[in-house]
Amino acid sequence: MTQLPDWEARFRARRVGMPDFARDAEDRTVVAATTSGGTIELHWWSVGDDEPAPATDRPEGTAHGTLDPSGDHLWWFDDRKGDERGVWRRQPYGSAPGQATDATGLPAAYSAGLALGRGVAVVASTDEEYGVRVHAIGTDGSPRLLYEHVEEAYVGDLSRDESLVVLAHSEHGDSRHPALRVLRVADATVVADLWDGPGKGLDAIAFSPVAGDPRLVVTHERDGVPALLVWDPTTGTEQRVDVALPGEVEDADWWPDARSVVVAMSHQARTTLARVELDSLAVQRFGPTAGTVRSMAVRADGEVWASWSSAATPTSVRRLNVARQDEGEVVLAAPGPAAPGSVAVEDVWVDGAGGRVHALLRRPVPSLGPQPDGPLPLVVEVHGGPTHHDVDAFGPYPSAWVDHGFAVVQVNYRGSTGYGSAWRDALEERVGHVELEDVLAVRDHLVATGIADPTRVVLAGASWGGFLTLLGLGTQPGSWALGLAGVPVADYVAAYEDEMEGLKAFDRSLFGGSPEQVPQRYADSSPISYVDAVDVPVLVLAGENDPRCPIRQIENYLVRLAERGVPHQVYRYDAGHGSMVDDERVRQMRVELDFALEHLQV
Repeated sequence: MTQLPDWEARFRARRVGMPDFARDAEDRTVVAATTSGGTIELHWWSVGDDEPAPATDRPEGTAHGTLDPSGDHLWWFDDRKGDERGVWRRQPYGSAPGQATDATGLPAAYSAGLALGRGVAVVASTDEEYGVRVHAIGTDGSPRLLYEHVEEAYVGDLSRDESLVVLAHSEHGDSRHPALRVLRVADATVVADLWDGPGKGLDAIAFSPVAGDPRLVVTHERDGVPALLVWDPTTGTEQRVDVALPGEVEDADWWPDARSVVVAMSHQARTTLARVELDSLAVQRFGPTAGTVRSMAVRADGEVWASWSSAATPTSVRRLNVARQDEGEVVLAAPGPAAPGSVAVEDVWVDGAGGRVHALLRRPVPSLGPQPDGPLPLVVEVHGGPTHHDVDAFGPYPSAWVDHGFAVVQVNYRGSTGYGSAWRDALEERVGHVELEDVLAVRDHLVATGIADPTRVVLAGASWGGFLTLLGLGTQPGSWALGLAGVPVADYVAAYEDEMEGLKAFDRSLFGGSPEQVPQRYADSSPISYVDAVDVPVLVLAGENDPRCPIRQIENYLVRLAERGVPHQVYRYDAGHGSMVDDERVRQMRVELDFALEHLQV
């Protein structure tokens, strides 16, 4: 058998995510992992077993599912070829694929969250016909309406006694900075509301795990950075939990006795874990000192499990000791050959128009082969979201470019999370253009310092990153040698017309209204407004069933490129906003590599 090149082996190496433990039967878990055929599916895994066993089997893959507290049933979301519109299925634990039944009796819609108890399930759905609806489904299987509103909302969590449910909502018209509402499940009465005012979001993480304790762990932004708050909605009392560590709160979980919390802090693209005592606010750091924790959970026995990687080291699930600062013990790794390692990232800081911009740089090393003389070809990869940020984590995509002799830089531009609320919200001033100011500043810095060849700089990204790629090609001509835009927003008005309801709400929040209300803002930020200035080759990758960046608005942009005779290529695939099938992921990576190598003559 022909040995795969490292870049392809990374894509095809089997992957495993963070197990979802059944609350009352923690040895039972469900985990998203690749099958032997290379498709992400949900798997049963009992703690201590050698290898997970498939629970679902669909050609397009399955990634979204959770166990009920008893561990007796899995609930998973069933959409069509990645269109994200579907229904929840319920399946007995340990059963073979194909044994699931309809869980709710509700019509197909986009999911807006799920909270499972032993006696009730709370299901939120969103659709353009009604906005958001939240139903409670009891043991008789019949849905009962708890909440409905035209603005975006989603389900947070159920209290331990299943009497309360918390929702994050945007009745005030700003889905990017939600408020919280706690409802009584029995009769939908409002128990409490929490809202910090315009521009300050709240997020409900979890109710206390202790019976009779109605407190919630919440993140707030009162001091300009996501931080922790413990809120009792039945009394209105609040305890601000000031974690004496740099960065912002990215995740948290209760300790089993609810006297402390475990928090994941994001700081300069890495994760710091700590246990914080609620009485004294004493902080005990533990876990890895580098790299990134993508997800974590505190088990009832006090063990902390985390999914961890670094740019050089592939992902694994580790058991961490709260008394030690180390990478812990691997408890779950994907079966089969491990993914080849890659290079470490270097931190780059550049003075930008809005402050210091943080970027992560990967460069080829001698072990990868002969090194080119002089400046390197550079891929500037801009992340999606925009409420996201690039971190020191393993990734087949940037590693593939490094294997082919490129430097790769990932820019945490204004609009990114991880650097405070003001940095995240700065893009509102002029959507797209603000982010690109920072991206260009990093590009220019790497050229000026001799790292990058100015004639071979590629602008690349997917989703919001694809949007920024097309916008940058049109607004910053002369800076980029070519563009690689995956599932982009290309024509913002047409995208708004066709996208899923939750993203319509996001866009209204971001721009201050709909295209009918603020047409000039959408036009100013739409890549199609600047298509006549594009003068370099463009590759566009598009999902036929994508509800986030729909196909029609991409076709509008491609027609304009064709009319002008701009060299371009389009790669269409039969899925949604990405693919869960390794064969498809490899095909897309190969298309990007071939396109760049051909046009740059690397």
